[in-house]
Amino acid sequence: MNFIDTNVLVYAYDTDEKTKNPIAKKILIDCWETKSGLISTQVLQELYVALTGKLSKKLTLKEARELLKDFLSWPIEQITPNDIIGATEFQERYKYSFWDSLIIVVAQKSGANVLYSEDMQDGQKFGDLIIKNPFK
Repeated sequence: MNFIDTNVLVYAYDTDEKTKNPIAKKILIDCWETKSGLISTQVLQELYVALTGKLSKKLTLKEARELLKDFLSWPIEQITPNDIIGATEFQERYKYSFWDSLIIVVAQKSGANVLYSEDMQDGQKFGDLIIKNPFK
């Protein structure tokens, strides 16, 4: 299974990003076709904020909400208080930001084999989870 970080999802919908957009789109298409995509509630929240506020071609609130609904067919990991504590421990040990630590902890919990992210060290492994930067 493939856990998809917010930045990859955002690039898939950012038509101004000429290099990263097609790469991100291909990852999403592959995940849809193979039913191998995973996300978390954190990713859904961050995606909504980015699509409605950070892109140069912002989506309307309704458009972004409808897009989020499409992802409700994917497995979505809920963030728990224990995940938050685990992320603080992970952050302390590995020196990642809290938010990236939370993504990694939840990706591990989900049983994902791959975490696609631009923000983390490409090729780094944590147990059975490997981080892949698809834009590198």
